[in-house]
Amino acid sequence: MRKDVRILLVGEPKVGKTSLIMSLVSEEFPNVVPYRAEEITIPADVTPERVPTHIVDYSVLMRCGGGVCRVPLILVGNKSDLVEHSSMETILPIMNQHSEIETCVECSAKNLKNISELFYYAQKAVLHPTGPLYCPEKKDMKLLCVKALTRIFKVSDLDNDGILNDNELNFFQRTCFNTPLEPQALEDVKNVVRKNLSDGVCDNGLSLKGFLFLHTLFIQRGRHETTWTVLRRFGYDDDLELNQDYLFPLLKVPSDCTTELNHNAYLFLQSVFDKHDKDRDCALSPEELRDLFDVFPYMPWGPDVSNTVCTNDSGWITYQGYLSQWTDKKIDLQKKQTQRSVFHCNVFGDVGSGKSGFLQAFLGRNLMRQKTIREEHRSYYAISTTYVYGQEKYLLLHEVFPDFDYLSDADMACDIVCLVYDVSNPYSFEYCAKVFKQYFMDSKTPCMMIAAKSDLPEIKQVYGCSPLDFCRMHKMPPPQSFTCSTAAAPSRDIYTKLTTMAMHPHARLRCMCTCNRCTFCLCQNFLNSELLQTVRAKLYAVVLRSLSHRRCLILLPHVITIMLHVPHLFDLLELETLHIQVSIAVLQADPKSSTFWLRASVGATVFALLGLTMYRVLLKPR
Repeated sequence: MRKDVRILLVGEPKVGKTSLIMSLVSEEFPNVVPYRAEEITIPADVTPERVPTHIVDYSVLMRCGGGVCRVPLILVGNKSDLVEHSSMETILPIMNQHSEIETCVECSAKNLKNISELFYYAQKAVLHPTGPLYCPEKKDMKLLCVKALTRIFKVSDLDNDGILNDNELNFFQRTCFNTPLEPQALEDVKNVVRKNLSDGVCDNGLSLKGFLFLHTLFIQRGRHETTWTVLRRFGYDDDLELNQDYLFPLLKVPSDCTTELNHNAYLFLQSVFDKHDKDRDCALSPEELRDLFDVFPYMPWGPDVSNTVCTNDSGWITYQGYLSQWTDKKIDLQKKQTQRSVFHCNVFGDVGSGKSGFLQAFLGRNLMRQKTIREEHRSYYAISTTYVYGQEKYLLLHEVFPDFDYLSDADMACDIVCLVYDVSNPYSFEYCAKVFKQYFMDSKTPCMMIAAKSDLPEIKQVYGCSPLDFCRMHKMPPPQSFTCSTAAAPSRDIYTKLTTMAMHPHARLRCMCTCNRCTFCLCQNFLNSELLQTVRAKLYAVVLRSLSHRRCLILLPHVITIMLHVPHLFDLLELETLHIQVSIAVLQADPKSSTFWLRASVGATVFALLGLTMYRVLLKPR
């Protein structure tokens, strides 16, 4: 809605322009009329539309410069008190020839006939012009108006069945006019449509044809302000284009804050997906995707979206991929750990190092499937979900163009850096090392080295040190082997590691190694072994048996201490037998004797010391 309205009175000299203004202000005909009236302002609280109105007297005839006049016009026949007949029959053909003419009014400044109405129509013509909505020659709404109202209908059709039922009509009414329709009024509206349009009401709901007919009726009866209220509520300007403020609302985010979609936003996106997934296959076919974006001014997703998010075997965007595409965030390295659910990873690497394959593998596509992607559909982004400690997180991978000489702030603004080199190319690692040293060595952003194409024979890199020594020197995790040349979908473990590092940017995580040769990896494999699970089960059995004795309350703290220190190492050190013997000895001893306390103390001390020693040996820094 405009903040104010300016009305300019133009016409030949002596037609009564100044008299009309004087009569409006003083509510009487002036005895002396000046050559030209000063500009006056009518306050908003005394105008029907509650908008300040400025009235300007222009003493020279104004013309519209040969083109189409962009402002609405009103033809005014003044001095109607001097004639006995109306001139409307002469004026109406002229009005119908020029769409910019909103209406015609006959008035008299002398006897105050239609003076207030004249300026009300002028104000209304500015705020609610007929020209953009209606074509008098065709007696129908213009194409842009039909297009806008069709979009509004589809947005209001919450269940996407092509009909506005009573609940949807009331939702639409409250959205536009802040008040619901009474049941009888709702039925009266549908009866009007039924009477004039056979297919305007279907299944006791309003069809698109019926919805458009109602607005045509409003305009023809001079109630175009109703249609304009609807259009402006849904973001349209005077040219029936969506406002930029409506399309891109300003979101003020403090410099130390981040933005993410909240739970309600995800629920809304889920409802939109369900609304358009008509076959309920949890994927959007090309037709369903076009239908979803039919209410948009343009298609926001290009053909590369199918190579940015997860799709099904037909190449259709899945529900997970759909949510991933809407997910957005900003980086935040101030916190040592974060509750955020979206993390940004920039992927660097020389030409041919395997960056694109790394991105596509995140979407579950092996090398054979990647070869089917057309070059014009290639995407430099990939986003999907990973699970870290049982929590679902989104990881956005961005392939950065390999221009070593210049990296923008956007190229370096991320949660984690991924440096990819080709193990079969002896010159590939050098690029990653230079990028790290120049841009990230002194930053707080965690970095990970990816040894891509690990299915190929590894060749010694032409660099001052090996990739492993380079990572150790700069306190990075060792290079992570990766290949997308697999029969099935590539492993997703590396993406979980990336997300974990992004969640804990200041922590030195030791769970990155997958060499299966170092002490840490051997320990990890042992902890997951079937033999150890058997030992653990036996230990729990001892504890449960001890609970049946009255003296278990004395033993239990010692058993818990042992479990906390060495819960997985009894078989490795042949301590299971010792544990059971100590437990039985303690249970059989008399708690009142010194023997009981001696055995209990010795047993607890032995296991505590052994547990602490093994913990330090196995988990000390490599």
